Amino acid sequence: MTTELLLRDANLWGTGPADVLIRSGRIAEIGHGLQSCEVEELGGKLVIPGLVDGHAHIDKTMWGGPWASHASAPGLMGKIRGGQERRPEFGIPSADYIAALLENMITLGTTHVRTHVDVDTVMGLDAVDAVREAFARHEGRVTGQLVAFPQAGLLIAPGTDKLLEEALRQGVDLIGGLDPAGLENDAVKHLDIVFGLAERYGVGVDIHLHDRGSLGEWQYRLIIERTRALGLRGKVTVSHGFALSDAAPAVRAELLEGLAEAGIAIASIAPPGRAMPLKELAAAGVAMTLGNDGVRDLWSPYGTGCMLDRALLQAQQTGPLDEDIELALHAATYGGARVTGLADYGLAVGDVADLVVVDARNAAEAVCVRPVRSLVLKAGRVVAREGFLV
Repeated sequence: MTTELLLRDANLWGTGPADVLIRSGRIAEIGHGLQSCEVEELGGKLVIPGLVDGHAHIDKTMWGGPWASHASAPGLMGKIRGGQERRPEFGIPSADYIAALLENMITLGTTHVRTHVDVDTVMGLDAVDAVREAFARHEGRVTGQLVAFPQAGLLIAPGTDKLLEEALRQGVDLIGGLDPAGLENDAVKHLDIVFGLAERYGVGVDIHLHDRGSLGEWQYRLIIERTRALGLRGKVTVSHGFALSDAAPAVRAELLEGLAEAGIAIASIAPPGRAMPLKELAAAGVAMTLGNDGVRDLWSPYGTGCMLDRALLQAQQTGPLDEDIELALHAATYGGARVTGLADYGLAVGDVADLVVVDARNAAEAVCVRPVRSLVLKAGRVVAREGFLV
C-alpha cells in the first residue's frame, strides 16, 4: 500500500520554504502548492534530517531505573572495574532501561544510533542480546548498528577475542577496540586481532583511542597503515582520538592527510577542552560524527541522549558564527550518516524521509535553543510529536 504525507509550509535546512511530499517512506516531491490527503501544517518550522548518534554506549544505561550515585574509582580502569562490579546490583544490562533511553532519544529527534556494546568474559554476549531486544521494541522508530566492544580489554582479558568473534558470527555490525597501547600495552598485537577479525568477517572497525600525545599519534599511524593495507577505506572509525586535537600543527596536518587518504572517520563526544578541530577535519575531507557516549550509567550520572545538546557542545568549541554552528549540526546529521554508512540520507527528492521538525528560524537557532521536537519522522512515519512517542 502506498502511503503519503504532506509537510506543508516547511522551511528546509539549506533550501528554504517549500512543501514536502512523502510517499512510501521517501521524499517524493519538493515544491509549492502540493496536495495530499494527509497533511501536517508546519507553519514555517525548520526541517532537518534525522539526527544520528554516531557514538553511544546504550547497553550501560540505567535510564528509567533507580538512581545510582557515582562511586567508581578515578581513571579508565577504575570506571571499567566499577562498572563490572556493580552491574549485577542494578540489573545491567537491562533491555527495559535501554528501550527507555531509546524512547527518549527518539522523541529528541534521533533516528539512527551506532552503539558500542560491551563484550567480556564476565557477562559474555548478554549486552548484545539486551540491546537487540530494545531495538526490536522500537522497530520502525529508530535503526541501529552494534559494535562488539572489548570494554574490559582484549589482551589483558584472555578469552575476549573468542567472544568478539562469536558476536560477529551472530551478526554484530562492527568490531571495536580500546587503547591498544595505553590499556593493553601491545598496540601491534591488539590491532592485529581487531583488524584480523574485521577482515575475516567483512565488517568495519570502530576503535576507542584515548591515548594522548606521541603515544596516541603513533597509534593513529598504525591504524592508518592497517586500513590502507586491508583496503578498508570508508569502514574504519577512530572514536575520541584526543591525540589529534592535542597534536602540534605539523603533526596534525600529517595525521589529517593520512586519515583522509585512508578514508578513516572520527567520532567525538565534543568534551569541553578536547573537542575535535572540526573546521580542519572538514577542510581535509575527514568525516566526523558526534555522539552522546554513555547516558546516566555507572560511569557517569549525566546525559539525556540529546544530539542537539551534543551539537551545541561542539559548536561552542568551533566558533560563534552561524556557519560554525551549522558545521556542528552537520556532524550530528550528514556527518553521522556518512560515518555509519546510511544510504539515501538527507533532504533531497528520493532520500529516505528520516526528518525532524523544530520551531526555529534556522539551523543555528535550532542548535542554540534546542526546542522541543515538533515532529520526528522515521521513513515517513510520524514516530514522535511535541516530545512524546507516537
